[in-house]
Amino acid sequence: MEESTSARGACLCGEVCFEVTLPVSICVHCHCTMCQRGIGAGFVTWFAVPNERLSFVSGKQNLVRYTSSDHGTRSFCGTCGSSMFCESKLHPDEVDIVLANMTDPIGADPQLHIYFDDRAEWIDVRDGLPRLGGETGVEPLDQSPSTDTPSPPAPSAPSAPDA
Repeated sequence: MEESTSARGACLCGEVCFEVTLPVSICVHCHCTMCQRGIGAGFVTWFAVPNERLSFVSGKQNLVRYTSSDHGTRSFCGTCGSSMFCESKLHPDEVDIVLANMTDPIGADPQLHIYFDDRAEWIDVRDGLPRLGGETGVEPLDQSPSTDTPSPPAPSAPSAPDA
């Protein structure tokens, strides 16, 4: 099967539709607290493409931009609220795109975890991907299994009543 040179994505309501030209630069799981709060989940999976590889099919005027830090702006759909894009002064030539908004495959799997030491305490990660963190969010961390919180024991099945 031939690999596609582009992939489409959209927000939940379909108002904002976009296309990216492949390949992607990187695909990561981000555990920073801004992503946790902005997405409403334990982490978000982003992928990045150069700015010129993102084009809008429809609804660009429906994007709402929010300055989430001194170096970053997040964009979301003004109708349904889907978090969609992140732009950062730390990498001004690229845009980060929420992987879950893609309707087509991007030809890449997540490659690593960033801001891993900020992860939600209830997240148990066992995928073996590299973990970065520290002050910048992208410094190598200890990769030993002790950096994960062990999973709690599985609940036992209720016992059957005696007949």
